[in-house]
Amino acid sequence: MFDSIKNNRNFVKVYHNGKSYANKYLVMYVLPNGTEQNKFGITVSKKVGNSVVRHRVTRLIRESIRLNEDLFEKGFDIILIARNTAKGKKYSEIESAVLHLGRLHHIIV
Repeated sequence: MFDSIKNNRNFVKVYHNGKSYANKYLVMYVLPNGTEQNKFGITVSKKVGNSVVRHRVTRLIRESIRLNEDLFEKGFDIILIARNTAKGKKYSEIESAVLHLGRLHHIIV
């Protein structure tokens, strides 16, 4: 399982100092962290839907990270924010959105 960003201070640090790219379903913030591993944070706001919908989107994002973690270069704090349009999407669509943003950031090997 990948390391996750848990406290608000680290989220804010990545938001303020990181670089962001977005596509139809997700926004990705990336900030080098100076370590040999990646830390991921996932945010799904209440605008996306009720708790069942938000948890499903979170699980899809987490699973696409878990299965493709070895593709990402090491040493980054990465935050993924789900957009409204991610609601009701299939795993394959979310996975391709995650990989697309990784390629835009040039952090996919």
